[in-house]
Amino acid sequence: MTTPTQKLSDAGVSIWLDDLSRQRLTSGNLQELIDTKNVVGVTTNPTIFAAALANGESYREQVAALAAEGVSVDDAVFRITTDDVREACDLFAPVAEATQGVDGRVSIEVDPRLAQDADATASMAQKLSQTIDRPNALIKIPATEKGLPSIAATIAEGISVNVTLIFSLERYRGVINAYMEGLERALENGKDLSTIHSVASFFVSRVDTEVDKRLDAVGSAEAVSLKGKAGLANARLAYQVYEQSLQTERWKRLASAGANPQRPLWASTGVKDPNLPDTLYVTELVAPNTVNTMPEKTLDATYDHADVTGDTVSGTYEESAEVLDAVARQGVSYREVVELLETEGLEKFDKSWEELLETVRTALDAAS
Repeated sequence: MTTPTQKLSDAGVSIWLDDLSRQRLTSGNLQELIDTKNVVGVTTNPTIFAAALANGESYREQVAALAAEGVSVDDAVFRITTDDVREACDLFAPVAEATQGVDGRVSIEVDPRLAQDADATASMAQKLSQTIDRPNALIKIPATEKGLPSIAATIAEGISVNVTLIFSLERYRGVINAYMEGLERALENGKDLSTIHSVASFFVSRVDTEVDKRLDAVGSAEAVSLKGKAGLANARLAYQVYEQSLQTERWKRLASAGANPQRPLWASTGVKDPNLPDTLYVTELVAPNTVNTMPEKTLDATYDHADVTGDTVSGTYEESAEVLDAVARQGVSYREVVELLETEGLEKFDKSWEELLETVRTALDAAS
């Protein structure tokens, strides 16, 4: 019998796990997910690493060695996280080879404290790429306004990028522009464009969480009827923007030089409202050449009971635009929502990074 995750893969959706820990690597759990649940990549972020290291039995030996060396907390975090990502890259190397680098990808994020400093972000991206030294690593850079130049600069160096924390259609257009600008510069630099890959991580459930809170505050029957719809509408319109970008003369020139499309990636796909189906942001965002990065709970639910019926995005653009218009008519400002979500997203990553540093600081002190 064909599993729902296999159907998803057959429909052109790459399943990436939104989690990584040394325990997953050493126990064989990650390999099992590759073998049984069609997982073809991994994404990480500061929150994920903070959680992994907080339950850090499998890191004890390395932490002791780092403490003996007398390394700083920041250097320890860098060494630990890049080691995990390098090992995961090696695990996914056969997938990367079989898909010509499209999948088999492992993402690691630049220090989120650099999000508003383009030069420092680009420099950190280069350091991460050189340290991990694997062709299937993806360097994650937040899509802040100040982050866009660092995305272009990193792509120009031939480094593959996962652009993260995208909430608005306007910012997504800026991300696509930064990717193309980076490819144009890479071409001028003599880089082989076919080796450069990128995904644009469009966040879904957080949009619903914030919009729905505001719709509840409005309280009208129409407002309540719109709950759980804005996130999907926003993501589907992002896919329309992606399709439109591939029709431009600018893109066609790059494609003829060997460039790979920057695939849309659906992030924040764990359903937070218990009244919504637990696979909503999977089954309703099926479209060719996309990635869905799932927390394990969502992956398990998808494998167990998702009803995958093929493309659920193409042809929904008019209806999706009407959903966002209807939300606006209720007095909910799209611009306010997406700006707030970006600010909160950066604050969450900063907080998680501080927790990660504190966890490692405590471990180093205990091992000294």
